[in-house]
Amino acid sequence: MTPTMTAATPAPIRRYSRRVRHWIRRDAGLAVTLTLAVLLVLLALAAPLVAPYGPTTGLLQDRLLAPGSPGHLLGTDGQGRDVLSRLIWAARPSLTGGLVPVAVAGALGSVLGIAAGLGGRFTEQALLRSLDVLYAFPGILLAMAVATLLDTGLGAVVLSLSVVLTPSVARVVFTEVQRIRTAAYLEAARVSGAGRVGIALRQVVPVIAPVVLVYCSSLIGLSIVYAAGLSFLGLGVSPPTAEWGAMLDELRPSLLSHPAVAVLPALAILAVSVVFNTLGEALRRRSGTGGGLRTGAVR
Repeated sequence: MTPTMTAATPAPIRRYSRRVRHWIRRDAGLAVTLTLAVLLVLLALAAPLVAPYGPTTGLLQDRLLAPGSPGHLLGTDGQGRDVLSRLIWAARPSLTGGLVPVAVAGALGSVLGIAAGLGGRFTEQALLRSLDVLYAFPGILLAMAVATLLDTGLGAVVLSLSVVLTPSVARVVFTEVQRIRTAAYLEAARVSGAGRVGIALRQVVPVIAPVVLVYCSSLIGLSIVYAAGLSFLGLGVSPPTAEWGAMLDELRPSLLSHPAVAVLPALAILAVSVVFNTLGEALRRRSGTGGGLRTGAVR
């Protein structure tokens, strides 16, 4: 590779990570939301050590205790199980349902978007029209349709949400590839004999990676809400496994008689989704990305 091509080649991803660290030092809001997100993940991983009780441990004589009851800070559910413990244990499948589909969609959507952007006219139209078929359905309805075809469980949630989120990521990536595919460094790589795979890995991925990371971070909160919705409808994680959406469904009959206990899973879903949405917005604002992200807005 010539010196000119080396100078023109986009900066590697590690340079972007240095920028992120610089943003964190300069932006208190970004630092706080990122810290909260990391703490939530650590809390989920440390559930066996942090939770005062097991997720299925309970006594019927202790059912529906109010928050603040002795030994049960947030009360108990209809089966006498400690709500605080179940909320902590529920963070595991709930965050898995938020993070893993986004990671899968980020990887698969990037591959499809790059293939459409660098491929010929036929490849571009075939991929984009196929993605448009999925994109035409409202997200939650598509997730429900896919989950209905599968057995209930966390795997069904991950797969269905991956299908829902992939088209929007692919659109964002395709838009970014369109923006740069006539750039001088790509033309130089083609002239030097580099194949499409080599161009994609060495020239395109370092450029689109920051945009994909920012956009995917904004999808985590939505994915958590969708995962909870599937479990609430009985299409995801099923009782007695602790999961925020499933807990909300279990506590629904107690909403009028014990509202303080019944709304706690909903508050957990709201709080965690706000944290990740705020993190995604802070990263988007700092990185200066915008137009391409709106192109892939999830319905």
